[in-house]
Amino acid sequence: MTTGHEVQQPTITPASDHPRSTRPLPRWLLLLIGVGSAVFGLLPWLITGLRLPLQNLWATDTLPGDMPLVLLPFSQYAVSLIVAVIVIGSAAAGVVARSIRRRTPKGGLAMFVLGVAVVDLVALTQTAVVVGGGLRDDSMSSLYLTALLACAGTAIVLGLGVLALIARAPRGGAVIGLAVPALLSSVWLHALLSPQGPAFIGEPSWLFDAVRWAPPVLIGAAIAWGGVNTVGRLIAAVASLLMLWITPALLTAVANAVGSRVLARYLGEMLDYGISVFRAALFEPNLAVPPLVVAVVVAGAGIAARMLLTRRALRQVRS
Repeated sequence: MTTGHEVQQPTITPASDHPRSTRPLPRWLLLLIGVGSAVFGLLPWLITGLRLPLQNLWATDTLPGDMPLVLLPFSQYAVSLIVAVIVIGSAAAGVVARSIRRRTPKGGLAMFVLGVAVVDLVALTQTAVVVGGGLRDDSMSSLYLTALLACAGTAIVLGLGVLALIARAPRGGAVIGLAVPALLSSVWLHALLSPQGPAFIGEPSWLFDAVRWAPPVLIGAAIAWGGVNTVGRLIAAVASLLMLWITPALLTAVANAVGSRVLARYLGEMLDYGISVFRAALFEPNLAVPPLVVAVVVAGAGIAARMLLTRRALRQVRS
């Protein structure tokens, strides 16, 4: 027998679906994550002791151990490292931001960006002041400092763009964002595992050969994560592979041209030399082909594994 009023049974909410599990994180915590990510990016430089490398244009004769402390490795021989420590810190913040985006409040991405930007700008400002105060007072020194500032400033802007892509873009865009720090990972890992400073001498002979494979493996993993099942994702995968082909040649050209003391006063000759090195590295099969093959194999294996896991999950659901 029933009455006109039915008593509703209480609904039990699983712990995983409880509102508290998706409660937005406080903005101050996101700010701290941004700060911590930027500091993480600087780690290869921090562990060296922060001693400024010897400068060709330094105003006074100074021993390596007496050079001032700086937050960025300003040197024409460390251009790639400057970019790497800045961009990888931003990318780390982007990865964390994407992983917790369901718990990120409105405007939370701005807190990640602010945290990273504050650390990068403080590092850039402190380094610029110290280096600028120690260089000779001439036009060559001004050009040198301006070039390093432009390099670091461009890296900061690039890093913040990477952060936004990884954190909020669709998977295709996020793959592009992940490819940029992946391309710099070998520079970052090399500096981390073999820090160059007063307390560190030499490096393992196998280190360079090992870290050079980090970019293709990471790019292949990013493509596998993003997939190639839409036009946008397929374009992102192809673009990432093109970046893997072009960027190492570009970094090699810049390092050789900018690091040449002979060409330091002849910008036209430096540019021509850099272009010639870029072309040679770009079309050298032994340099260009193996990383592309590794990236494609890793991507293919990852995509195949995802497909198998998806089919297995569907079979379990149907059964």
